[in-house]
Amino acid sequence: MSTCNIDHSKQDVENKLESQKSFLPSDLYVRTEAFLQTELTQETLNELFHLLKKYDLITNEEQQERNQKMIDLMK
Repeated sequence: MSTCNIDHSKQDVENKLESQKSFLPSDLYVRTEAFLQTELTQETLNELFHLLKKYDLITNEEQQERNQKMIDLMK
């Protein structure tokens, strides 16, 4: 994924998560929603936003890779 110089707010990430809800595994959606209720660094918010960005347009294999990166990010 390319580096982005834009800092995304928690609201931006919540909106992006909601827009991708129907494409994400339901357990991952719920877990990510709960994760967003915790105190997160700007770096984490940005990374999560970019993992969710255009999620609906990528292949199943790429979705699986992003799913794992999201799980790793939430550990």
